[in-house]
Amino acid sequence: MRRLTWNEFDQAVLVLSKRFQGHPFTGVHGIPRGGLCLAVALSHALELPMLSTPDAACLVVDEVYETGKTLAAMRQELPDAGFAVWVSKQPPQWWEAVEVTDRDDWLVFPWENAERAGVDEQAYRQARGLV
Repeated sequence: MRRLTWNEFDQAVLVLSKRFQGHPFTGVHGIPRGGLCLAVALSHALELPMLSTPDAACLVVDEVYETGKTLAAMRQELPDAGFAVWVSKQPPQWWEAVEVTDRDDWLVFPWENAERAGVDEQAYRQARGLV
């Protein structure tokens, strides 16, 4: 299990805000639940509205790209939107990532309950047939 810190989060926001500075997005949409913190921070950094519903010209963010199911489904609906994650467990293709890793560690983000991380990991892996 790998615990990420608030300092690492701040660095990720800085990297993504520099990468997307000046891009004509209509706003930032975060995938609930993990993408919401990143979306709020990027909304402030890029001076864009936070969108509760994504649109075709927005930036869609999530905390991690693991299997791709979440973002791939969103991309089908919004092929022209931008996509970004803090950590990607696969080489980015049509999405941006701050960090790319091939490690299978379960990630615990700073806003998560570290004590529940093991339970969350088990539920996630079972739901996606990864166990």
